[in-house]
Amino acid sequence: HGLRLLPGIELSCTFNAHTVHVVGLAIDPDHRTLQGALQRLYVQRQSRAEQIAQRLSAAGVPEALAQTRRIAGHDRLTRTHFARISEYSPLELANDLNISKNDDNLIFVGCSPCQYWTLINTDKKKSKKTAFLLSYFQHFVKFFRPGFVLIENVPGMSKRRDSPINSFKSSIEDMGYCFSDGVLDCSDFGVPQKRKRYVLIASRVCNVNLPVKRKGKPPVLRDAIGDYKYFNPIPPGTVDFSTKFHSTANLSPLNIKRIKATPMNGGTRLAWKDNMELQLQTYIGKDSCFQDVYARLFWDKPSPTITTKFISYSNGRFGHPEQNRALSIREGAAIQSFPKGYKIKSNSVTIAARIIGNAVPPKFARALGKEMLRSQRGNKK
Repeated sequence: HGLRLLPGIELSCTFNAHTVHVVGLAIDPDHRTLQGALQRLYVQRQSRAEQIAQRLSAAGVPEALAQTRRIAGHDRLTRTHFARISEYSPLELANDLNISKNDDNLIFVGCSPCQYWTLINTDKKKSKKTAFLLSYFQHFVKFFRPGFVLIENVPGMSKRRDSPINSFKSSIEDMGYCFSDGVLDCSDFGVPQKRKRYVLIASRVCNVNLPVKRKGKPPVLRDAIGDYKYFNPIPPGTVDFSTKFHSTANLSPLNIKRIKATPMNGGTRLAWKDNMELQLQTYIGKDSCFQDVYARLFWDKPSPTITTKFISYSNGRFGHPEQNRALSIREGAAIQSFPKGYKIKSNSVTIAARIIGNAVPPKFARALGKEMLRSQRGNKK
């Protein structure tokens, strides 16, 4: 029909903490240099697949690599294949981990991907694929009937009409569980960050409540990263793959000018809104929109929510209060309340930021765990 098919390729790479997709058309697919690069990419992706499998195994998913290879068949392993481990059945889990039904001391924790339910206005097409994994989790709860169930997610999960949390709550009530749920702020539990999360704690062996916030003022950013003996000053683009992982994303020359023109300790892009070299076209005449973008953090306030993009100066209020750069990997981990000695096992700044930004802050998780223990010990049905 007059159509000419061209050989092509799409490659993805990370540049300045952004993912860039490059499309090449009318290429020579047999070119030696291209074939060599593709082979190196294949080896890297195999290594990434093994790392994903190791993390899944550490999280309690048995034989993650073998399962994924069975799903992939003759295809090369991708993250899509790992996502399909959701085909795993409750009976397989029971056999692989030797866990029993109706175990009063068994806790099931469900933290399904939150991107689809966030109230932030973003494209939800990609995240829709994993939006309803809570319904799949519900199937496991019904099969095993553990003593406790814990769910943590973004507040939007409890506010959307199409959220699966509504049917989940009805289901566990029918199974004899009582539950307590609501939106909590991690800053009320020792985390130096304003991070609101929807939490549900359920039990079939005792009455339960949500944890009560700590007394006193919440910790602030200075408490987390103000120690310059440990968080030594560094420039943008610092590479540190030691255990400390005090690495930072690079900044373009223009963004370096922007952050230098932003007042320290909480300054925003409004400081340079009239500088036509620095001002962004999209924000001209829109001073009230997205003021946290290209902004610095405040020393004496809790940090805003640490997202997977906290290493990017242009993705929120993630500029260091004093230094001309965005937060480092280790600083983001500290704001999430990870201890200084915690090892972040990744050789990629972007992947490390994703691990940290997606994590439940350890101090918040501790508060939830202690509340379940308190309920179990002194509040039987």
